[in-house]
Amino acid sequence: MRPIERGEILPIGDYEAIRPHFRARVIAEKRPRRVEFGEHFAVLFENRDSVLLQIQEMLRTERITAEPAILHEISTYNDLVPGPRQLSVTMFVQIPDRELRERMLVELAGLEDSLGFEVDGELFPARGPRPAGWIAERTTAVHYLKATLSESAVAAIVGGAATVVLRLEHPRLSLRAELGRATLRALAEDLAAS
Repeated sequence: MRPIERGEILPIGDYEAIRPHFRARVIAEKRPRRVEFGEHFAVLFENRDSVLLQIQEMLRTERITAEPAILHEISTYNDLVPGPRQLSVTMFVQIPDRELRERMLVELAGLEDSLGFEVDGELFPARGPRPAGWIAERTTAVHYLKATLSESAVAAIVGGAATVVLRLEHPRLSLRAELGRATLRALAEDLAAS
């Protein structure tokens, strides 16, 4: 999947004019891409549209108009665009209670190295860069991860014949969630396009 280019980014005023329609379309596209599993976890499978929305919303919210700052946002969020044979996810730890969340983030240290995708029995670990300020004794509530699949796994997903299981294997927690048909269709479209 090709990265977002500068020419695709609208000035804030132009974006405001199309924002309701664009946001609604991308949010609808995100629904099958979001998978909740366990009591406190979710992943969002990223693609070009989700990344483009994130960039435009960040520029709008932060009122970013300086060219170097716009280019920085594009570069930063382009890391979420999946490359060839990749699944790119944002993983969320969703614990509203602050005290419980802080305790769990310490107990789940190393969580960022615990996610993987099993495609027809073959496991593909999801990994990402360490966030700024990373501390080994705790994890964070949001992780940006990618898994690179084999050609046979991609062919199985694109062909509609794959069973894909999201796996979280941590010393304190083991979770599995089989991806549904709508999610697999969205991933097949992404993988076929890259």
